[in-house]
Amino acid sequence: MEIQEDGFKMFIEIFQNMGGSFHILENRVPVAQQMEYFDYSHKLRKKKLKKLKESDFCLLGEKLASAELSKEEKKKILTILALSSEVRAYRLLEHYMQQPDEELINWATMALIESRISIESDLSGEKQIFISSGLGGKEGKLRFYVLFPSARGASFEDYQRKVIETEFGEILPKKDCEVERLTIKENYVELVFLMPFTTNIRTVLESAVSECNLYGNFLSPVFTVTNVKEFSQDEVNQTLAKTIRKRK
Repeated sequence: MEIQEDGFKMFIEIFQNMGGSFHILENRVPVAQQMEYFDYSHKLRKKKLKKLKESDFCLLGEKLASAELSKEEKKKILTILALSSEVRAYRLLEHYMQQPDEELINWATMALIESRISIESDLSGEKQIFISSGLGGKEGKLRFYVLFPSARGASFEDYQRKVIETEFGEILPKKDCEVERLTIKENYVELVFLMPFTTNIRTVLESAVSECNLYGNFLSPVFTVTNVKEFSQDEVNQTLAKTIRKRK
């Protein structure tokens, strides 16, 4: 399995031993945009912003609704609201998300979750832990993309396709995983699924491959996992070619 196994294992162990409430970013926000938001938010936080007054909320709400205000100014407003730790600010962000500027959907998404985490931290006094990835998540689970090549690059036979559908459909749900997409192409399989972030991903996926291979060793034991993005066709082709070279 091609994954940063040691890093992922350390990631799980850290959170298993850490108290607090966990928040998983559910939306698919590219990692580069997440980093841009956090960097901007950190710099703004260092400026020690003044506490927002009722009149400020009204003014900021009007500015967000304005079609004339620049996107950079709206980014700043969204981040200021997120950092305020005010319920009124959270409501404004929620309202904006109902009809956001298309270019600012991801930015507003990040601001909304930062606002919620900040408010919950203040109200509960409990540590709030934010977990994100490029593919997002859902209901406490992270989303992963997996590419499984066929063994030796051979085309799948009809019975092998049925075995893949059956075994993956049975094994993953038993581990509290949710299959969102299982696509079987001529000589590879793409899987997009949700998994509890404390589950051992290697064990789950290798178990599914092993069960399939009881019927003829037609899936490669080498597969690729990422939670950054789904592969394009070019990336699929490059990964398959790389896997074939490794087997030689």
